[in-house]
Amino acid sequence: MVCVLGAGLAGTEAAWQVAEAGIPVTLVEMRPIRRSPAHHSSDCAELVCSNSFGALSSDRAAGLLQEELRRLGSLVIQTADAHAVPAGGALAVDRGHFSAALTERLAQHPLVTIERREQQVLPDESQVTVLATGPLTSDPLAEDLRLFTGRADCHFFDAASPIVHGDSIDDSIAFRASRYDKGDADYINCPMDRQQYLAFREALLNAEQAELKDFDQEDATFFEGCLPIEELARRGEDTMRYGPLKPIGLWDPRWGDVNDRDVRRAKRAYAIVQLRQEDREGRLWNLVGFQTNLKWGEQRRVLHMIPGLASAEFVRFGVMHRNTFLESPQLLQPTLQFRRRSRLLAAGQITGTEGYAAAVAGGWLAGTNAARLVQGLEPIELPSTTMSGALTHFVSETPTEKFQPMPANFGLLPELPNRIRDKRARYGAYRDRALSDLERTRLALLTPVEV
Repeated sequence: MVCVLGAGLAGTEAAWQVAEAGIPVTLVEMRPIRRSPAHHSSDCAELVCSNSFGALSSDRAAGLLQEELRRLGSLVIQTADAHAVPAGGALAVDRGHFSAALTERLAQHPLVTIERREQQVLPDESQVTVLATGPLTSDPLAEDLRLFTGRADCHFFDAASPIVHGDSIDDSIAFRASRYDKGDADYINCPMDRQQYLAFREALLNAEQAELKDFDQEDATFFEGCLPIEELARRGEDTMRYGPLKPIGLWDPRWGDVNDRDVRRAKRAYAIVQLRQEDREGRLWNLVGFQTNLKWGEQRRVLHMIPGLASAEFVRFGVMHRNTFLESPQLLQPTLQFRRRSRLLAAGQITGTEGYAAAVAGGWLAGTNAARLVQGLEPIELPSTTMSGALTHFVSETPTEKFQPMPANFGLLPELPNRIRDKRARYGAYRDRALSDLERTRLALLTPVEV
């Protein structure tokens, strides 16, 4: 039997892969016995931040990782595809239906047992275990991990964006469009002129933040790919305009002819706030890039300043939480086994990968290898030429004094034999090599091995 600790994205995928290999698995989840600072339900694989897995196209890093997982038979990515909502060129899901569906699939599998309890210490070393408790690992287990590894955990502060009711958005001001009109008009856009933008930034800078244990604004470490909106405002007057509020490529037909240069100069927005659909019915919308640690009353006051959101009704306010991760290069092998204890594996954000699909990839590999350990087979490594393999090699081999979380990106992949200057062609070549090498690995896994 295998024990999987944590029913997040990584734990859900790991448990499924173990069970599909014919091995009984116990999936331990502390919710609802003990709540985390960021979760809102007891479902497996709850998405606590964005509802987006990133770009769909396989010539983008996030899209390549998703495609690799599809080919490896990932339950989580299959379920994400089944519960996708319109999001331009990204894979976004109805988070409620997505998590509920995964919870049901696991509960119905004859080899999966879900135990709702808090695991406060690591299981006995004879037990094959996948540690997938995520960045919100409970304090007792985190302390036991520190004792086991002999190292203090690393951490950064992460946050979630607010969600509003779609029918409370003023469509006489806001408009539907995707950037550069690519695909369908899947986003709601709230335009600002310069005066509105500067007033909004000033309000963000002066708004009161929520008190958070261990959080000190002067010393806080953030994940650079998911900065709180107030931190972006603090970094400079135009920082938000070159980030989540960039107006380029967005035009409301009510402003006039976009091809008329004079009209374009006179009418174009100074900044634009985008909202992305949260649910299949389009009733809920999240503010893209608006992770925040402002007090809830301050969020309501400041966000009501956004044109089109003056009467917005909030379903969920943004929250910030402390994310814990391991100093993985000192602790893990590329198989995701701990060097000190080969029957203990780790997966997901606790290993130092960033992003939903990366967590799923870690869960797939850890679950696959946990099953192989029980079967008496050698654990596998994924090729470093694949995005999933590059991530596991990064978290297990990076020679760095200050290890920080890493999202999927083409910079992790080995150079191509021949240099390709055109970026799109180069990324396409990375994709083709990755999928070819992954297929060889997949076929090798299907080949029976005599034990």
